[in-house]
Amino acid sequence: MATAQSAELAAAAARLVVEEGMEYGPAKKRAARDLGRGRSTELPSNEAVEEQVREYLQIFCADTQPGELAALRRLALRWMQRLAEFRPHLAGAAWRGTATRLSSVHLDLYCDDPKSAEIGLLNQGIDYELVGQQSRGSGQDPYDVLSVGSRSEELGEVVTIFLHIRDHDELRGALKPDATGRTLRGDTAALRRLLEAQDDAA
Repeated sequence: MATAQSAELAAAAARLVVEEGMEYGPAKKRAARDLGRGRSTELPSNEAVEEQVREYLQIFCADTQPGELAALRRLALRWMQRLAEFRPHLAGAAWRGTATRLSSVHLDLYCDDPKSAEIGLLNQGIDYELVGQQSRGSGQDPYDVLSVGSRSEELGEVVTIFLHIRDHDELRGALKPDATGRTLRGDTAALRRLLEAQDDAA
């Protein structure tokens, strides 16, 4: 029974991710509330939600999602080139291939000094906001997350780009694949290969 409940939660969360552009964590909590589940309810894994997102996209968004994904990836590439000194890696839905026009772009920046990215943005005249901190895991200090707004001419709207300010030492373990064998992020060269593969398949 618990497995069926988890699958139902994952499917409900996936709909929120695709239809409202929510991130996985908030979507899972919202889905649990919408389905009347208590706080003690075990939430599905991100992997389970992602598989439901892929299924939903294939059924309902097959005509539009590939183009929207490519537009977000091209926008991400421009920002990665702009922030090349901070060893940018694309993460999140735009890297994993599940992004739509409602998705944000997530870039991990690997910095020798966590303040250097903010200084670099200021030097380029880029307006940004410090939106919070994110946990690295047990026993480690959280890292800052910045956001910038960038207009995508292809999508005709402003996309939120989250910059995750990580330590340079974290880069070594950053490219390990997840349980499904997929990588969680990729550098500029890897992103270019994805875009070329998308163009060839179009």
